[in-house]
Amino acid sequence: MTIRTLSAELFGRKVEFEYSEKGIGYAITIARVAMGWIFFQSGYDKIMDPEWTASGFLQFAIPEGNPFMDLWAGFAGSTTVDNLVQWGMLLIGASLILGFLVRWAALWGAVQMVLFWMASLMGGLGDFLPLEHGWVIDDHLVYAALLYFLGAVGAGRILGLDARIEKSEFVQNNAWVKFFTG
Repeated sequence: MTIRTLSAELFGRKVEFEYSEKGIGYAITIARVAMGWIFFQSGYDKIMDPEWTASGFLQFAIPEGNPFMDLWAGFAGSTTVDNLVQWGMLLIGASLILGFLVRWAALWGAVQMVLFWMASLMGGLGDFLPLEHGWVIDDHLVYAALLYFLGAVGAGRILGLDARIEKSEFVQNNAWVKFFTG
């Protein structure tokens, strides 16, 4: 097992620690596949339910006093919103599981999680805390942070299709594609 030392300056402080490359590789892969499964299953369940729509949630489940209440009410009844949630979750999940276009999937997954977090805010603009599952940080922001991490480290390159894609002649000649992969 290869042990490496990471040295970095974070928030103005020098940080140094040892880590196992193999352990980090497994941890990143497990996190990517687990996050992918959460998205995939949620999207699949919504697509397979012919009665599913975001309208009920958008009209009746947004906490009273949510500072974005009018925005959510405006989305209610939109088949575009329904399709973006259903198919977005399914495709983000599949992408993460396969390690395919992980940075692109992580970006849109994080956007979706931040929107879900915004929908869970309670009270007026100054009184929106606490959330149902935490004072500020809830599961949506934890998922958004994990997705940011997966995109930042290029998790699709570890036991994923992005490793193969990035070796292709097309990507070698068009480095901008790496913005989507990794």
